Amino acid sequence: MSSITKTPLESLIEAEKKAIQLFSEIENRSLIQVGKSEEELSQEIYQLANELFGTTRHWHTRIVRAGINTLLPYYENPPLLKLQEDDILFLDLGPIFEEWEADLGRTYVIGENPKKLKLKNDVEKIWDECRNWYLEQVAKNREVTGAELYNKATQMANDHGWEFGGEIAGHIVGRFPHEKLEKEDKTLYIHPENHVAMQTKDKDGNPRNFILEIHLVDRELGIGGFYEQLLTDSYQ
Repeated sequence: MSSITKTPLESLIEAEKKAIQLFSEIENRSLIQVGKSEEELSQEIYQLANELFGTTRHWHTRIVRAGINTLLPYYENPPLLKLQEDDILFLDLGPIFEEWEADLGRTYVIGENPKKLKLKNDVEKIWDECRNWYLEQVAKNREVTGAELYNKATQMANDHGWEFGGEIAGHIVGRFPHEKLEKEDKTLYIHPENHVAMQTKDKDGNPRNFILEIHLVDRELGIGGFYEQLLTDSYQ
């Protein structure tokens, strides 16, 4: 299919599939190693993306968070940590493929700590549950606001025994650069103050496409987990 005939969603799906391949290669090459710093891992991921896809641009800062840093949301800039035995970490990457933005987040556990493994599994499960709930509403032709979806994510986190750790549960994504993510414009986010339907079209009359992100934390244990992906059912 020519890029001219692709819809924005199809292009975003292709970009995200490449990001998924990047994550798979991070695992296959065992880049996540005890003793490596967050910054070292980030630089290795940058080099790997360039090697695999010729990608040198990322539309947002590459996030590598380990240990207690996993409690912190995107906008924080904590001191760098090294990966430890029995650790938990997450990656939040935003590579650009052929001018289209991907945004993918995954959690990893080093060791066999049952609470950390449960967190990793639950953050993926809650992402699926939240995505499925949203798509069910859309299938019923029911409009869903960003606030409703944020509240649903928070409720699901609580139901599984976790605190929702993010001030948002996602945001728009598109061709680089997409609508600038101004923090003041809540309509661009899955945010508790966004009371506009997510199906509302952008300023040019085009459908908006959203990333759904789930950040769970346990502040007493000092751990967090993160999972992020395109909010769609269009790819296997």
